[in-house]
Amino acid sequence: MLSVIGVIDRISTAIGKAFGWYILILTFGTCYEVFVRYVLDDPTVWSYDLSYNMYGALFFMAGAYTLSRNAHVRGDVVYRLWAPRIQATVDLTLYILFFYPGVLALTFAGYFYAGDSWRYHEVSVFSPADIPIFPLKTLIPVGGAMLLLQGFAEVLRCIICLRTGAWPPRAQDVEELETAILHERQFSAHQDAENGADHSTNQESRA
Repeated sequence: MLSVIGVIDRISTAIGKAFGWYILILTFGTCYEVFVRYVLDDPTVWSYDLSYNMYGALFFMAGAYTLSRNAHVRGDVVYRLWAPRIQATVDLTLYILFFYPGVLALTFAGYFYAGDSWRYHEVSVFSPADIPIFPLKTLIPVGGAMLLLQGFAEVLRCIICLRTGAWPPRAQDVEELETAILHERQFSAHQDAENGADHSTNQESRA
């Protein structure tokens, strides 16, 4: 199961990081718009469309990557205090009862939503440049399918945890500040414990 999880995680990571470059494009596009609007008094007609199309694409396609890193918002005030098997039981129950029905509905509805958009070559009603909107809507079912795939990997993680009593390792290339501080404290405590043990050993040797 770990090999299956690893493959799915790598797929989600590759897609998420590829779309992550959109952040850089969005930054330059927004900065350019601010400059020409307020300095040159010559705003563009495409900046708004660029922003919501690229942000929408990033939102849909980075969801599976975020899930693979366990980085979605979680009310973990109580959750973090539970034993791993209890966490896995709760997670597995929620995946079955809420995650899969919700994401399946999103994927199927998004498929027909995107299909209608492609049939009449929908353009943005908010754009003076008539920017095509059907490519963005195509990402709704694609992003949903990616979430379903990554959700399968998370279910496998829950099953492994229920069997072994410990969560399988997860790639960590980004961390919330709170988590990073917690890991730093754990590392410091571990180092202090090792240093204390070494000091006691040295004293015993001298005695």
